[in-house]
Amino acid sequence: MQHLSEQEIIRREKLNKIIEAGVNPYPAPLYPVSHLSTSAKATFEANPEEKLDVCIAGRIMSLNDKGKVIFIKIQDSEGIMQCYVKRDEICPTEDKTFFDEVVKRFDLGDIIGAKGYMFVTKTGETSVHTNELTLLSKSLKPLPVVKRDDEGNTFDEVTDPEFRYRQRYADLVVNPHVKEVFIKRTKMMQAIREFLNSRGALEVDTPVLQAIPGGAAARPFNTHHNALDVPMYMRIANELYLKRLIVGGFDFVYEFSRNFRNEGMDRTHNPEFTVLEFYTAYKDYEWMMNTTEELLEKVAIATNGTHLAEVGDKTISFKAPFKRITMFDAIKEHTGHDISNMDEDGIRDVCKQLHLQVPLNIGKGKLIDEIFGEFCEHTYIQPTFITDYPVEMSPLTKKHRSKEGLVERFELMINGKEVANAYTELNDPIDQRARFEEQVALMERGDDEAMFIDHDFLRALEYGMPPTSGIGFGIDRLCMLLTNQHSIQDVLFFPMMRPENFE
Repeated sequence: MQHLSEQEIIRREKLNKIIEAGVNPYPAPLYPVSHLSTSAKATFEANPEEKLDVCIAGRIMSLNDKGKVIFIKIQDSEGIMQCYVKRDEICPTEDKTFFDEVVKRFDLGDIIGAKGYMFVTKTGETSVHTNELTLLSKSLKPLPVVKRDDEGNTFDEVTDPEFRYRQRYADLVVNPHVKEVFIKRTKMMQAIREFLNSRGALEVDTPVLQAIPGGAAARPFNTHHNALDVPMYMRIANELYLKRLIVGGFDFVYEFSRNFRNEGMDRTHNPEFTVLEFYTAYKDYEWMMNTTEELLEKVAIATNGTHLAEVGDKTISFKAPFKRITMFDAIKEHTGHDISNMDEDGIRDVCKQLHLQVPLNIGKGKLIDEIFGEFCEHTYIQPTFITDYPVEMSPLTKKHRSKEGLVERFELMINGKEVANAYTELNDPIDQRARFEEQVALMERGDDEAMFIDHDFLRALEYGMPPTSGIGFGIDRLCMLLTNQHSIQDVLFFPMMRPENFE
């Protein structure tokens, strides 16, 4: 049973009174909006001598009742507009029911439409001299009160993360500046599309429900297909499907992929997230590094008008070229240990010397990853390519053409976090099968992030995949950098939250 606050009860009483007055509080959706607030002001102020008739709509954010005159400020997608509402103009006949029984029962949060003409009030505020009002949607739940002065300064701003992330719809109303983050996110993704499309790439879609959760080392979400009566998984990556398309003859493909990983949540991880992956035939990871630099510089400029991004107290430069350093050199630089020729026991001993506690069931690749993550990753603030990973860390990557025991892989680190991961792709089906089998051995040791064997992908490779380079970008993390947000929850409209108990 729904428990109502005093304010919610009062609003429902007002709703009933409005209905009794003969007004539908939720009319049909067609309303002839002619202008948005900021555009209407700009048009009028450019030529104030010419009468400008407008029809606007928005949510009531302020009510100033002067008796027979009410000043109503409404918020639309562009900004705030004040409406001057006079009783005798809204109700020009002797019947004042609409003003007295309906308009007087308007609340903050109600959505209304206003027709009239632009003018300037005695206090100098550009407003709508309203001659017709329409209630478009009655709000039954009060918004948090946010106060703003005439200069636009905000007081009592709603900052509680629990409220903001759980009720994003209300957050966007009371904190309209939040919209700018998501507008920039869209600009960022449009710029990426334009960059790739201009180079002949084809945007594609691949399955979200998969029989084998492949393409990354991660714990999947399990589900079940009732009609087929088989277990299924939400995808953890789209890599293996995109490489199937390279086998099929597409030379350059990309996808903005919604991925799902059954992992914890923190300021850089959400179980549901967006990745851009693209794959190009007849290219290698050196080409991919050059392309990545060019792409990110253009995207930064398209998003913010500059290659520089302010991230907290740091200034990140996306100007190419980026620094490059091998993984082993990075570990040696930050720990003093050269582990390039060590076996698993030797690396485990280094972990002990570094006082780094690691699980007993992980192999050599994960041990190296733990060392890098603990001592190196956070130090790379400016964009840096970490290159030439150990083969044990990269089961889908082609072995290095000149360095034994390594693969042709890089990760892009920015502001201390991985933003992109790229390979010269492994296209040898025999080597790939052996790497998958090594992953199965790790799974049997208890590594719940080890990869499954994807037999269909191996079959595809056996038909022959051309030399290929591929990359995956964390779109959410990149957006955090370009919008100066410190939590992934701030760049997702609806981040994962613990379910509420409405009982």
